[in-house]
Amino acid sequence: MKNSPNNLLVTGGAGFIGSNLTLALQEKFPDARLTVIDDFRSGDFKNLRGYRGDFVAQNLATLDWQTQFGEEKFDAIFHLASITDTTVHDQFVQTHDNVESFRRLLAFARPNETRIVYASSAATYGAASGVNSEADEAAPANVYAFSKAIMDNLARRAGAESANWKIVGLRYFNVYGPREAHKGIPASMILHLSRQMKEAKRPRIFKHGEQKRDFVYVKDIVQGTLRALEAKESGIFNLGSGQARSFNELIAILNQSLGTDFAPEYFDNPHAHYQNHTEADLTLVRHSLGYEPQFSLEAGVADYMRWVYPA
Repeated sequence: MKNSPNNLLVTGGAGFIGSNLTLALQEKFPDARLTVIDDFRSGDFKNLRGYRGDFVAQNLATLDWQTQFGEEKFDAIFHLASITDTTVHDQFVQTHDNVESFRRLLAFARPNETRIVYASSAATYGAASGVNSEADEAAPANVYAFSKAIMDNLARRAGAESANWKIVGLRYFNVYGPREAHKGIPASMILHLSRQMKEAKRPRIFKHGEQKRDFVYVKDIVQGTLRALEAKESGIFNLGSGQARSFNELIAILNQSLGTDFAPEYFDNPHAHYQNHTEADLTLVRHSLGYEPQFSLEAGVADYMRWVYPA
């Protein structure tokens, strides 16, 4: 995208990643017209403090895009809206809302071949034990991951229609950072553990803390998502830190950031299907989008804790 975009739309822009992206777009492109669509099921208006653009309160699974926007043309649409709570087990609701929202968006974008950047998920890899590569087949272990895998299928099909239509999927790994607290239970374990420790409680993690996650700071996710504006071709890419860090390591890092010294309290993992290891292979995204994470887990947690618990 050689020229600065004039008209940008973000779905799910009141949510965790969406609000961070929206405010970053506002800062990066101060003259652009910004529009956010959100139904507040997993968002909060407080996340958009300082936002200067338009806001459309609509459910994307039923939105008539043509009625809402008419002939308006967007330079790019960032699609981050979805049911993100993996504990929602209603297979119809989860799949219908996530997939049909994306299908309607594709239909609206098709005539003008509007660039789409959408949130896929590392959950599509399922309970893989090693490094997760985009070439791996989808192996969803829950209906949320299934819905994201179907979205990837639709994106590949639509992207094959025309070389000029750029559709970029981003498989976000285990994201943490500012503006996630409103999510409650689905918020990152980093936030939940820090709260336990601030309350002088031992942080509770699954036995024996050797499960590993690719924890990625939301500022890196935003940076990578912005890079998709310049993608020269359609594709699906991992966005993570590229490192798998154990829960025990995380506790040590939180202790360092918070100035505490709590040993973890271990308990049995109640989940039959659990990702014991996530780790993003960044080879493709480095080559195609020039993405390089800027925050180690130590640096990201320290920055986040300063935001959550200002002095």
